[in-house]
Amino acid sequence: MNESGLLPRRSRRTRLLAAGAILGLVAACGQASVATPTGAPAGAATQAGASLPGAVGGGSSQPGQASPGGQASAPAAGSPAAASATAGAFPGGFLVADRGNGRLLAIDRTGKIWWRFPTSVAGAVPEGQAFAADDAFLSPDGLTIVANDETHEVIDRIDIATGKITWQYGHYNRAGSGAGFLHTPDDAYPLANGDIVVSDIENCRVIEISPAKQIVHQWGRTGACAAAAPTTYARPNGDTPLPDGGILITEIGGSRVVRLDAAGHVVFDIHVPVHYPSDAQLNSDGNIVVADYNNPGAVVIVSPTGKLLWRYGPTSGAGRLDYPSLATPLPDGTIVINDDFRHRLVIVDPATNKIVWQYGVTDQAGSGANHLSVPDGHQPLPAGLSF
Repeated sequence: MNESGLLPRRSRRTRLLAAGAILGLVAACGQASVATPTGAPAGAATQAGASLPGAVGGGSSQPGQASPGGQASAPAAGSPAAASATAGAFPGGFLVADRGNGRLLAIDRTGKIWWRFPTSVAGAVPEGQAFAADDAFLSPDGLTIVANDETHEVIDRIDIATGKITWQYGHYNRAGSGAGFLHTPDDAYPLANGDIVVSDIENCRVIEISPAKQIVHQWGRTGACAAAAPTTYARPNGDTPLPDGGILITEIGGSRVVRLDAAGHVVFDIHVPVHYPSDAQLNSDGNIVVADYNNPGAVVIVSPTGKLLWRYGPTSGAGRLDYPSLATPLPDGTIVINDDFRHRLVIVDPATNKIVWQYGVTDQAGSGANHLSVPDGHQPLPAGLSF
């Protein structure tokens, strides 16, 4: 999500793999979570869909823009999470990368914490390292979580049963482009074949990494930072796996979103009307939902041709967003947003342009009950999990 410390800056085709129950769950969220590499990533648990069963638990409007977001209502500043009764039809919870507190939380819609990391287990984090993940995603088998730590230039795989980091890629606190190195990694998605796909922002590439720590596929050319898909990409910061075996790549340079099919061909390559695009997602209609990482921040929905369909972007008051880095459509039509520097996770109803649910206390960073500190990533989780 955001790309440098806690400061507001941003840094192959194979068969489908998934059980019918998993396909049904993610399809209900408007985006399946399976697809495989050889030009396309394999079966990731996508941000736009719910996580898989058995998983962890325990600017202002511009003239002529369509449906601009006005001053939204929201829980009052300083209030805790809103009651779940006002949270819409989606009954699940969220896995939150609470970056400023150096932790991951799984919460339900009432604010109850199901699970957290790090735990008090000895060796949870490698000796001499700190943990500050900016996003985290549940693996399709429900046994591990992959956490991206761009500040420290590494990707971690966390074993849920033991509460420990069991695999790491990158060199801690050392950026690079050679073998085994990353330079500002973002959005590390676990795939069904055991690989991980990640945006390597400052190396201007998206790569797929095997459990043996080999790069098995790459989109873009290392160090060639031009928006010219499918050959090169301008500082890609999003790499959302898609149900057709393709991938959705977000480029900071030029404010572009590119959809590739399973063979790596360009389906669309569009400019999106935001200052700083962050982590684009597809909704159930095939439109693009993307956050504008800015202050005031915004969230937009655009068509595959780039037409603006909806915008939320209050410039003041309780509804204003301060560097939102991810917006995920939910099955009920609402959109969950991590509002990084107002220290909260919110749900906005596009029908009313109002905040209908919130976790975190507006403008108050903290680690206590109902508090977050620079929450920089999230993933929807289905109801009924126990960790």
